[in-house]
Order: sequence, then structure tokens, then C-alpha cells
Amino acid sequence: MKKRTIVCFGPGPRFKGGMQNYNTSLALALDKEEQNNVHIVSWTQQYPAIIPREFVDKSSTTDLLEGSGVKVTYLTNYNNPLSWIETAKYIISLQPEMITFQWSIALQGLPMAHIAKQLRKAGIHVVFDIHFVIQKEHSSIDKFLTKYALKHASSFVVHALHTYDELKTVFPERSFGLVDKLDIHEKKYTSVVKLYHPIYDLYKPISNFNVEEEKAKLGLKKHVFLYFGFIRKYKGLDLAIQAFAELCKERDDVSFLICGESFWKTLDDTKWSTKLKQLLFGWAKKLVLRKSDDEREDNPLEWIDKLGVQENCVVFNRFISNEELPKFFQVSDAAVLFYRTATPSGIESLSYNFKMPILATKVGHFPETIVDGFNGYLAEANDIQSMKDQMVRFLESPINRDNVAKATENMSWKNYANAICNYE
Repeated sequence: MKKRTIVCFGPGPRFKGGMQNYNTSLALALDKEEQNNVHIVSWTQQYPAIIPREFVDKSSTTDLLEGSGVKVTYLTNYNNPLSWIETAKYIISLQPEMITFQWSIALQGLPMAHIAKQLRKAGIHVVFDIHFVIQKEHSSIDKFLTKYALKHASSFVVHALHTYDELKTVFPERSFGLVDKLDIHEKKYTSVVKLYHPIYDLYKPISNFNVEEEKAKLGLKKHVFLYFGFIRKYKGLDLAIQAFAELCKERDDVSFLICGESFWKTLDDTKWSTKLKQLLFGWAKKLVLRKSDDEREDNPLEWIDKLGVQENCVVFNRFISNEELPKFFQVSDAAVLFYRTATPSGIESLSYNFKMPILATKVGHFPETIVDGFNGYLAEANDIQSMKDQMVRFLESPINRDNVAKATENMSWKNYANAICNYE
């Protein structure tokens, strides 16, 4: 059987965050097909050097690619345009049939546009796997960078119908066709494959895990709600804490387990290099971002002390390593995603991996993936009373975890990989 080469462009396993998990999972899924020769081509630096944040995972020790045939090359430096040229040449030298680009932030539009343009000239099918079109934090140049990069796509993958609608508004002159599987030979229109955010399988539950023993170690009560992942304003942790505080007025057998680092608090503020980055980044943000969208000083954890629920909240305000991750999901009963805005969520997918019900808001794609009362409960957006009511509903009518498994049974990485590379 003739091998075909597929390249997954995006952050490699050494980085933190959902895009690394996603790109690595996609590569591993493609690698399981015998005819595929899979490469990850990764950034060395994903963003402008002035951004005051640590993006590299310095905590995890597990090799996520162990036992696979996936090859990874760290090559693309956002801050060095010569590396963009080198990246395009390297990918072309691999002679791939197809490349997937993970599109999750407009800021990366310049390097991605250059690379994608060169690859299309070389006859390579360029797929942009878009996690959003209209960015959560709007800036004056986002629209330009989005259109500048995405115009070089041969095909697209979207995870929600509203993302498809947004794509059509950005390119009203382009003819799109919504399909279930990618056909790289389609010429009549630009294919947009409607899929989903697959269920992560990188992290396995700990066998023989003693839930009650671990709860005692962590100081958790009978019922545990979980917030997991980067702490960012759009994720609504401040609203979730306020809703939880209302719940605590009625019951004392509940805990809120909060695990994740504050997105803009990952560097040592005492270092001169950090101070310089913060100064330069602050100036840059004033030029392109509305003041209301600047979240650097946002600290939702303050609400715990303000509302006096310290004894009911257990907080790990740091990056959680791959090795630690499973236990926090295994001691919890439901994941809380009371987001202000949402694109398909890696945390939702991660929760489903542990068959965990979701409490979310009626924003973004959540009404597409969560059936209220079946695999989770849905609250009104920005409504603290509604959020508290969903917590009460969950406690009074727990979601059967078999329902969660049933609702997500077709959302595997295998099915996802087949949809984008099962072509002749």
C-alpha cells in the first residue's frame, strides 16, 4: 500500500494548552491509519516576543507521542520571518498530499498566510481547521488578519454551525459547500467539513482510584463541581463562583474544585524582562484592543474571599501537568462551563473523556452538544440565579454517566480522522 504524507501544523507536545492537545491528538489519530505518514510541524515561538506569558509546558514528563510513528519538527518562530520561509520549504520537501492548520487566534495570521500561500502554489491541499472565525476578544486588526490567512485555504473544517455562518460572512463572494467528509478533488465549491471537537483520549483514568480517599486528601466535600483549565474572563469563573456562593447558602455538602493557571500570571513579575514585556504589550493592546477586552488585571478568584466561601473552594491556581490531570476529573461530579462566549471547548471534550456531565451556558455551540437534562444542564448566559439553579438541578437529579457516553459515542478521533482523510 502506497504511503501518503499528511502534515499537522500547530503547536507540538512541548507546549501548554488546548491547541497542543488538539494537534497532537489529530496527528495520533491520523497515524493509526496504516497508509498515513504523519508529521507535526510546530512553532518554536507561537506569538510575538513581547507577550508576557509562558507557553511551554515545563511540568509534564509524559511523552504523548510514545509508541506512535508521528514525527515532530519544531521550526516556525513567529518573530523570525525567515523561519516562515524555511517552514514552507521543509513542508514542501515532505511532499504531503494535505496539511492541516490549527486556526485559533487571528494574531497568527501573518506567518500562517505566508506558509499556506507557498504550499498551495506547490499543489498541496491546505485545510484550515478553524476553532473560531470571529474572535472572542475583538481587535481592530483581527478581521484583516483572519481574512488574510483564511483566504489561502483549499478547504475548511468547522466544529459548529455558527462558525460556518461566520465564515460565510467573512467571504461572501466565495462559494461554500457544507459536507460530512472531505474530498480534496472537489472544484465546484470550497468544502467545509462540519465535524465536532472530538473526545480527548490522551488521558486515561487512574485504575483502582479511590475517590473518597482522594477527596479526603484534597479537603473536598460530598458533591464536587469542577472548573478546569486556563482562567480567562470569557470563561466566566467569576460568575460560577458567585452562583456557587448562592448554592452554599442552602447546603454545606458541596465543593468547588478550581484547577488552572491565571492566563496572564505565568511569569515572575519581579524580573526586568517580564516588566519590559508587560510595558510593551500594554502599549500594543491600547492600540488594537478595546479597554473592556483587556483582561490582564481580571482576577475572578477574588470572589472566593469576597463571598466568604473559602471552606467550600479548593484551588490549584497553577498549570496542571498531564500526570496530575486525571485525578481532578475522577474526584469531581460535574464540570462547570458557565462561559460568557464559547467556541467548541477542549475542556468539554476532556470532561467527556471521563464521562463527566457538563453544566454550561446557552452560548456558542453548547446547545448543539449538550441536551438539557440528558448529558448536562444549560443555564442562561450571564444569569447567576440560573447558574445556581442548574447546580441545584444537578444535585437533585444527577445525570447518568451512561448518558454522557451515549451522547458522545460518535465523537471519536477515529471518526474525525476518517472524515478528513478518507478520500481516494
